[in-house]
Amino acid sequence: MQLATQQDVADYIIAPDPGAARLTRAVEGVDQNGERSRISVVEERPLTIFLNAQEIVTAMTIGDYPEYLALGFLRNQGMLLPDDRIKGVDYDEDLETVVVRTERQTSYEEKLRKKTRTSGCAVGTVFGDMMEGLEAVRLPQVSVRTSWLYTLAARINRTPSLYLVAGAIHGTVLCQGDRPLVYMEDVGRHNAVDKIAGWMMQTATAPEDKILYTTGRLTSEMVIKTAMMGIPVLASRSGFTAWGVEIAREVGLTLIGRMRGQRFVCLSGEDRLMRDVDPATVVAEDTRHRRKSAQG
Repeated sequence: MQLATQQDVADYIIAPDPGAARLTRAVEGVDQNGERSRISVVEERPLTIFLNAQEIVTAMTIGDYPEYLALGFLRNQGMLLPDDRIKGVDYDEDLETVVVRTERQTSYEEKLRKKTRTSGCAVGTVFGDMMEGLEAVRLPQVSVRTSWLYTLAARINRTPSLYLVAGAIHGTVLCQGDRPLVYMEDVGRHNAVDKIAGWMMQTATAPEDKILYTTGRLTSEMVIKTAMMGIPVLASRSGFTAWGVEIAREVGLTLIGRMRGQRFVCLSGEDRLMRDVDPATVVAEDTRHRRKSAQG
């Protein structure tokens, strides 16, 4: 694999920190030859999210950026409204809780009774009426250059990450043009995208000209969250689910999967693509260096 250059990493506003002590742990085992082996494995911790005085959910997460995760989860579930004024976001590491406080009084007892377990890793959970806001989604008709997609795939794939250190993790990257901006990882792709949603909310970042890139499958949950965030393009190295494709077509989201080397497949929103580069001129990806998700 081509190693990351200083420019590749410097371009990020937030990049993975694979050396952070709390995110991995060294564990001893035995390899196929019966010899002792010591490897790094990803940590997994519970994080309980409160909205004001109400407990909403306990998520399993690697433990970084808990405030962004809480804000993004609540926003993507429709529990935080666009005009809500946030009074505070308080994280208690010892209690493993985040409390988001708003000026508006909130109560979601009925919503909490309608939980849906998703296909995401680490037991993703959404709430039963999550799709209700989709009919109001109007995604912008922006152009997406295919040269951007090839550049993003190459740069993200060689960015130092927890995946390359320990595996067993998903990555989601917020991009603008051919520049990756914010790269979040977690044991569930839903957590990674919620962290990005929380960062966008906290920083008042506009979604209209952004691309969301994920290493995981393009499921209904990923499509819904991307559309609700107002991002018009979702791309992945991995494959699709039928419902994910159907929802993307309904909301007008550009959905691109199986991105590796010179190839990709667009199953929705092809009208946004501007084919400004000949795929034959793109450097083919060495099969020895593909992530596992590239096989999906």
